[in-house]
Amino acid sequence: MQTGENLEGLRKIIDLTRKMSLGLLCLHFYYYGYAWFRDLGLSHELSDKVMVAIGKTGLFDGFFVSKAWVLCLLFISLLGAKGKKNEKLRLFLILPWIVFGLVSYGLSHWVFDFELTGDTAILFYMVITSIGYLAVLTGGGLLGRLFKDRLSKNVFNHLNETFPQEERLLENEYSVNLPARYRLKGTVRKSWINIVNPFRALLVAGTPGSGKSYFVIRHVITQHIRKGFSMFVYDFKYDDLSRIAYNTLLKSVSAYPVKPDFYTVNFDRLSYSHRCNPLEPDSMTDITDASESARTIMLGLNREWIRKQGDFFVESPINFLTAIIWFLRKHKNGKYCTLPHVIELMQTEYEKLFTVLRTEPEIDVLINPFVSALVKKAFDQLEGQVASAKITMARLASPQLYYVLSESEFTLDLNNPEKPKIICMGNNPQKQQVYGAVLSLYISRIVKQVNQKDKLKSSLVFDEFPTIYFNGIDSLIATARSNKVATCLGVQDYSQLKKDYGREQAEVIMNTVGNFISGQVLGDTAKQLSERFGKIIQRRESMSVNSSETSWSISNQLDLAVPASTISSLSSGEFVGMVADTPDQKIDQKAFHSEIVNDHLALQREESQFTPIPKVRDLSTGEVDDNYRKIKRDVEEIVRTEMERVFDTPELGHLILRG
Repeated sequence: MQTGENLEGLRKIIDLTRKMSLGLLCLHFYYYGYAWFRDLGLSHELSDKVMVAIGKTGLFDGFFVSKAWVLCLLFISLLGAKGKKNEKLRLFLILPWIVFGLVSYGLSHWVFDFELTGDTAILFYMVITSIGYLAVLTGGGLLGRLFKDRLSKNVFNHLNETFPQEERLLENEYSVNLPARYRLKGTVRKSWINIVNPFRALLVAGTPGSGKSYFVIRHVITQHIRKGFSMFVYDFKYDDLSRIAYNTLLKSVSAYPVKPDFYTVNFDRLSYSHRCNPLEPDSMTDITDASESARTIMLGLNREWIRKQGDFFVESPINFLTAIIWFLRKHKNGKYCTLPHVIELMQTEYEKLFTVLRTEPEIDVLINPFVSALVKKAFDQLEGQVASAKITMARLASPQLYYVLSESEFTLDLNNPEKPKIICMGNNPQKQQVYGAVLSLYISRIVKQVNQKDKLKSSLVFDEFPTIYFNGIDSLIATARSNKVATCLGVQDYSQLKKDYGREQAEVIMNTVGNFISGQVLGDTAKQLSERFGKIIQRRESMSVNSSETSWSISNQLDLAVPASTISSLSSGEFVGMVADTPDQKIDQKAFHSEIVNDHLALQREESQFTPIPKVRDLSTGEVDDNYRKIKRDVEEIVRTEMERVFDTPELGHLILRG
């Protein structure tokens, strides 16, 4: 780079200065050791006149004046010295040379204090002073070769990736506010994560142990209950979140105009579980409700079918299940319209089953392919159509499930203004596939009843959302905003969502949510989130070293605000994300990268004082088994009475099928 400087001229000036320093040192020795030089015959009239002339300048008025000027000229020459840089050279290797040289040079006059002859003293003085001079010269030369690394020590570029975040507390009657702290250019500042519009949905992502439930989801539950929300909680590891919801409700009853009821559904501890029939006939107004329920339960039990929807051997079992559900809904006004009765009715012999189903005209179009296969004795085709449904549903045939699903102690309209509810449903990680399918059916029915006008504000919280199947989550997020339904989805990462819901559905969910908070995630999830943050202006430094000089440049350029590598290395409790605002509460700094602040001692103290969820009933194993046998008898009675009606009614004789 051209700077306008004459480098060759500068180099000559430096050399001249150093020669002047060395020459002045020689004059110093000659002036103060003149007698010794004269005895050696190293004097002349001309040199004497020159020395007298120099002496008149005042340079030798004091012993240390000329000596100091020698050192000063040497330092000036060293300032411009530039040698080949050596990265292995360290300051602690150079300082001993300089210190030794200065001490030797400055204290060399002490030789005159010893009992030495004049000639010996001046000789020792010159030797010691010269050694000191050469040591300073050597140390100064090495100092010019020292590699000075002025680049930032911020190895992972964390300081450059910091950006201003929202420090105001923005509250409203629906908001969730999380206290946090973040780093801005080396300083730690307090901030707030303000979810002022939870109706645009909240996605909480993070690998196991990243703190999704402890730092985020629990606060969504507690703050919404304190603000009078009706609520549904899908508690994957029952009863971690359910206890929080129950105890928060006990302290927040005054927030509700009408005191809400608390219900739990748990298939492992029946004494602590309420009973609820997800196929409640009053909530099923037409056959499309039956079809939706059938699709939910079948796809929940067979996740690989999600990517095969539309295939013959996927749609056939769903239609078969739809027909049975709607038949029971119409039979005796839905008296036996429960999932256990559906499962048991499916096990009936084909001739009797389809004869009974044909008595309901509304499902004729659904069962016609099965009847046709039976009449034409295409048993292989019929088994392929029906057996997959029977085998799949048989996994739900247990006395415990039958007990919970066969009667209703509450309805699923949790945001009913007259009877608000908080409903917690628990899964079991060891049985998540079976329980998850049933819970998916509950959730499907809940959402259909919640997403209506003129209802209370409600909050739907799903911990480990991919462990259940709900086909309409994207439409819920898109349409429920106007009905004041806030949705919170907890997922581990995008790949988990893609595995359980398929790529298209997973992308729709990821791109529909307005608020997202992410702990440590890896791979594609980290890349997607990083792109959402966009880029910020960051400082860039570079250094170039050659034999004569070191150049250092600084530039500003746009780069990712939060790279995927940063998201992949977040600590527990550290989150990145972006929030959505409202027309009334604008948020300029929507993005954040901060650590959520939990008062751990206060939370532990609060949990130690939690009241256990109360027992619903005292229940014996005999009662559960009696209910199981009763359902089987009910189905036998349905088949018997319907077959008798068909045989006793001539007009229905054409419905009878014979193998």
